[in-house]
Amino acid sequence: MADNRFPAPAEGFGRRLDEHAADARPAEPERPAGLVDSGVYVDGVRRASPVSLADTYRCLQELDRAVAWIGLCRPSPDQIGSLAAEFQLPELAVEDAINAHQRPKLERYGDTLFVVLRAARYLDAREAVEFAELHLFLGPGFVITVRHGGTPDLAGVRRRLEAEPAVLALGPEAVLYAVLDRVVDGYAPVVAGLENDIDEIETEVFGGDPNASRRIYELSREVIQFQRAARPLLKVVDALAAGFDRYGTDEELRRRLRDVADHLTQVVERVDGFRHLLQNILTVNATLVSQAQNEEMRSLTAASFEQNEEIKRVSAWAAILFAPTLIGTVYGMNFAHMPELGWRFGYLFAIALMAAVCGALYLLFKRRGWL
Repeated sequence: MADNRFPAPAEGFGRRLDEHAADARPAEPERPAGLVDSGVYVDGVRRASPVSLADTYRCLQELDRAVAWIGLCRPSPDQIGSLAAEFQLPELAVEDAINAHQRPKLERYGDTLFVVLRAARYLDAREAVEFAELHLFLGPGFVITVRHGGTPDLAGVRRRLEAEPAVLALGPEAVLYAVLDRVVDGYAPVVAGLENDIDEIETEVFGGDPNASRRIYELSREVIQFQRAARPLLKVVDALAAGFDRYGTDEELRRRLRDVADHLTQVVERVDGFRHLLQNILTVNATLVSQAQNEEMRSLTAASFEQNEEIKRVSAWAAILFAPTLIGTVYGMNFAHMPELGWRFGYLFAIALMAAVCGALYLLFKRRGWL
């Protein structure tokens, strides 16, 4: 039997209590603009997720054997300056990270490694390639990634490494190799997109599309930019491989870098082939355009020749008809003193003269091919 000593709560009373409780909970602090993610790891396991650079520095001091992975996207100069002061980043590398517009490279400054990568992605809607710059600072106990664009998505790289603590525990180089693998894997869709564009251009060229030349030029520029992003990366990978023994790189990381090198080599070879193919297509297109122009010129020349022939015929007949008109006009002036007007054979003489002149002109024009 229900106890009626205590009245039932009003409808919605519990929901309002929940809402008040939710309002009473402190809101999670937001990360400042530019700081995408920051994690502090111990033995490959994430121990803290600081929401600011200052909190990250404090966690590094409090935890033993900790490694910080700080992810930035279009950071402010103040944020870069704070990191440079905390981790003693080299001044030249910091300037490059702020200004961007660098080619892929690897530079060592003592214990600090600075790497520049160029990521790429193919935009299907625009049929164009978009490039973005990525900088990495690696040193004892820290990894800093600085993105100057929307690609690549390093959140997936972080999740994948966090799912493999044994690999992440190998240190900052594990992050570098994972990022390298993500960048090179991102080249594959670009290669496929460029290959499809080249196939379309071949169809346009042999179909006589007048805009083919412009598209070949635009695609050639994209291929050249792609070469500038991928080819220098081979030197970066070679430089990392050259330091395997000197820096005691783990065998698992060596295997992963060799896999990245194989994929990158395939990409570079295909892109080189694209450039040569586009040069050949451009030559073929120029030949076809020249042939079309020659055909057009021949057509215009033939039309002009036919027009000249018609003008010759008209001019010849006009000259022939002008002769009797001139003679008839002279004898039609009716002057009082014209010997031929009173001559018995004057009319026959005038007709004979007209016929003789017309016949002579006809023979002359016929011999010259005008008639």
